Amino acid sequence: MFGRRKNKNPDSKPGKTAYDPSIYKPVLHCSICNGEQVAGFKNRQTGKFEEIRYIRNEAELAEFLKQYGLDSIEKEY
Repeated sequence: MFGRRKNKNPDSKPGKTAYDPSIYKPVLHCSICNGEQVAGFKNRQTGKFEEIRYIRNEAELAEFLKQYGLDSIEKEY
């Protein structure tokens, strides 16, 4: 219960989820009401959103972009 999570994909680097640009597109979900932002990836075929990280400020957004090698990210409300 309180143990460390094991990495499901042994080929990926720690702290990095496998990301295939042909299947997923990076999206920043933004709430109109309270301004919450969640960065993640949206499946291009199914439209399902996979949450990766809660974004509280610009530094965390920049870290997310750097971690996945992205230049920009699309916002969805």
